[in-house]
Amino acid sequence: MRLFGGQVVAQALSAAYNTVDARPCHSLHCYFVRPGSPTQPLEFLVSRVRDGGSFTTRHVAVCQEAKEILTLSASFHVPENGFCHQIEMPAVPNPDSIGREPLSEGPSAESELKGPRVKFAFADDIEILQLEPRSSRPSAAMPANKRVWLRVPGCAGAALREQQLALAFASDLDVLETAMRPHGVFWWTKELQAASLDHAIWFHRPFDISEWHLFVQESPVAYGARGFVTAAVFGRNGHLVASVAQEGLLRMRPASE
Repeated sequence: MRLFGGQVVAQALSAAYNTVDARPCHSLHCYFVRPGSPTQPLEFLVSRVRDGGSFTTRHVAVCQEAKEILTLSASFHVPENGFCHQIEMPAVPNPDSIGREPLSEGPSAESELKGPRVKFAFADDIEILQLEPRSSRPSAAMPANKRVWLRVPGCAGAALREQQLALAFASDLDVLETAMRPHGVFWWTKELQAASLDHAIWFHRPFDISEWHLFVQESPVAYGARGFVTAAVFGRNGHLVASVAQEGLLRMRPASE
């Protein structure tokens, strides 16, 4: 069993926040160096890279048994006014109109998707609505894009810091699957070896992740056992609140291994 990557990203961001005064994070970039164990304690080593007039930079090394498992760099920015534009949010079904009937039955009982509304054992307070069905045929190729509604109801009324931590956690849940879809594989495919390699988030404006947010995910390329995915995160009011990018390992092992 491995430690969930989104949890380590969120904890590393929290450690960086503990050394910053009154400046929200506007971006983070991290590398998953080694798999982590959920049974061993984590050590967070924060370096104060820079404290400028408008921007603060921190580097966090997350260690387990004296070895780095994740490195994170985060930048914090004093709120200020400036230029404003964004892409438009696509037209999608309202999350309140989506029923609980399965969009597809999935290939087996091992499927995570029992219906469009999904809860995860390691994050019981996160809800996801899949707008594109997974194929019931195990090897069926599907488009390299998908749209997902996501919310964390327990964050209602939380400060922006906690909202960002929740989004950092949740942003590692679903995006890499977008790069699997054209190849007819999913998380439950027995021969698939998949893992996050690096991860980046840009926080564009304040948000309330306890409300539904739309993740518009696209995988423009996969090559050399790596898949790359981007996600634009929109609030229900159409505001683009964050952007996510991730590269992950996608490797098929021989069935005999």
